[in-house]
Amino acid sequence: MEINKFNIRVYGILINSDNQVLICDELIKGIKITKFPGGGLEFGEGTIDCIKREFMEETNNEIEAVQHFYTTDYFQISTYNSSHQIISIYYIVKSIGEFKIDSKEDISFRWIELKDISENDFTLPIDKIVGKMLNEE
Repeated sequence: MEINKFNIRVYGILINSDNQVLICDELIKGIKITKFPGGGLEFGEGTIDCIKREFMEETNNEIEAVQHFYTTDYFQISTYNSSHQIISIYYIVKSIGEFKIDSKEDISFRWIELKDISENDFTLPIDKIVGKMLNEE
């Protein structure tokens, strides 16, 4: 199959006051994956607006993007559609107000100690790289 589209994903790295990173376990197309909170950029939307919307949709919490952390710098085919190239953008984010975890039927959240995080905590290839980068910093 020919690769003919870009799929842009935007993710947030939320680190709480206890130095823990928020990750989520989500059921996508019948497969349970572990990833950072976030998702697909919609047409006409900027990346900051996307991560704010995704956090609101997934966690029902408002966040603010603090700084850019990483953008995919290599070629990656989508796990779910072999005709799409994935470009993922990660931001360090912070909560606006008290952050409350509210899991839903197809997605749940948990905290991992920042000092213990690694690529092995994640399912998707780009998240694995970001997990390793967080561990090394």
